[in-house]
Amino acid sequence: MAPSYVAEQITDAVTPGKHRRLIAILRGVKPSEAVDMVRVLVDAGITMIEVPLNSPEPLKSIAAMKDAVGDAALIGAGTVLTTDDVANVKAANGEFVVSPNCDIEVIAKTKELGMGSWPGVLTPTECFAAIKAGADGLKIFPASIIGAEGIKAMRAVLPANMPVYAVGGVGPDDFSVYAKAGCDGFGLGSGIYKPGMTAGDVSKAAIAYVHAHDAVFG
Repeated sequence: MAPSYVAEQITDAVTPGKHRRLIAILRGVKPSEAVDMVRVLVDAGITMIEVPLNSPEPLKSIAAMKDAVGDAALIGAGTVLTTDDVANVKAANGEFVVSPNCDIEVIAKTKELGMGSWPGVLTPTECFAAIKAGADGLKIFPASIIGAEGIKAMRAVLPANMPVYAVGGVGPDDFSVYAKAGCDGFGLGSGIYKPGMTAGDVSKAAIAYVHAHDAVFG
């Protein structure tokens, strides 16, 4: 994968300089548990963590996580739907923005404020609109709808240096198939965190995902 906003700025707390192509999505995380969760994720080797904005007090969690891990990881927001949301994420020291959709204004505002932009796309039209607007990477969502073969077909026409991440319905057993189809990485949802899980639970899940990632990407 060619250098990108993410690849250039992430440092891995486990293996310095190694960027694993995984985004941990902590939908529903609370500020009271955010620091414990981010620490076990970074310890496991996952260095890109997303707090969806439909979580309880998400901006507090983002700020607390960033304070806790500093440059050891990138902390950002998901389910970002408006330009006001983007500004709020920036104010909370968020470093990247992920959306479930391709909103040109959200992408433009994200780049204006110096953050990484990862819009959700599902068709070639959306992919190229996002790229034209300045996206740093593409979040194929929900990836299970078009599957690895659908992504392979789109990958054939997308710029080779544009990171493509599969999100939604893709587990560690699927990494190899999706990687062969041209995916650069994966977003990890309820398999790595859902409300009620302890930091220990998240640690075990993160380690399993990291092992699956390393088996495919090295």
